Amino acid sequence: MTLIAAEGLSRDFRLPKGAMFERARMNTALHPTDLQIAEGESLGMIGESGSGKSTLVKLLLGLDRPTTGRVFVDGREVDATAGARSLHWLRRQTGLVLQDPYASLDPRMSAGRIVSEPLRALDIDGDHRARVRDVLEQVGLEPEMADRHPHEFSGGQRQRIALARAIAHRPRILVGDEPLSALDVTVRAQILELLEELRRTENLTLVLVSHDIGVVQNLSDTVAVMKDGRIVEHGPVDAVLRHPQQDYTKALLAAIPVIRPGR
Repeated sequence: MTLIAAEGLSRDFRLPKGAMFERARMNTALHPTDLQIAEGESLGMIGESGSGKSTLVKLLLGLDRPTTGRVFVDGREVDATAGARSLHWLRRQTGLVLQDPYASLDPRMSAGRIVSEPLRALDIDGDHRARVRDVLEQVGLEPEMADRHPHEFSGGQRQRIALARAIAHRPRILVGDEPLSALDVTVRAQILELLEELRRTENLTLVLVSHDIGVVQNLSDTVAVMKDGRIVEHGPVDAVLRHPQQDYTKALLAAIPVIRPGR
């Protein structure tokens, strides 16, 4: 079953006055795009910076309004012009993890309050304190850590808190926008394993934006390759990454550094 559908989705941004090219009044960040994501699917988005990945994700989440096209989640149209409360139904279905665990957490709030934030904002019924304890354990943190503040945690622990916040309200869709790129290699592997476990145990549909093709290859069923605001290749991850059809995809794969053992 299709859970997320984009139809003719595009996004233009007006250039500031005094731009170098006087006629170039608009910049197209995303050209008209169609995309379907099935329930339970894990989709990876790869491409260079500025290729349109984050723009597409924001439109899918209703965080930005498209210039053209429509987005549907579970058959219901996403109206990005509606007020925040009108999109509660969408926020209840989605969780978001951002790139920088140092910037995405409010330093004034305890870990427990950070994790419970979506429960309060979305008017989720139930014992919030119990849910916070449960979800902290689920991401590998001690429930007693709920009283600590972000500066008392390591980078990997902060990203675990961000993950706990993203799944606290039991969403159906988890979106990660470069969620591993700010972490060191060892911690990255741990969070990668945690994402895979959460996807399985929570039956999540996963949308993962990443520059790291290895991360996408390990965590995704399908992959969309983006270039200049267009999806230039899309299909099963093994087929696309092992037998790419587009020169751009081949170039991305060729750019992966190869570490050769010393003699």
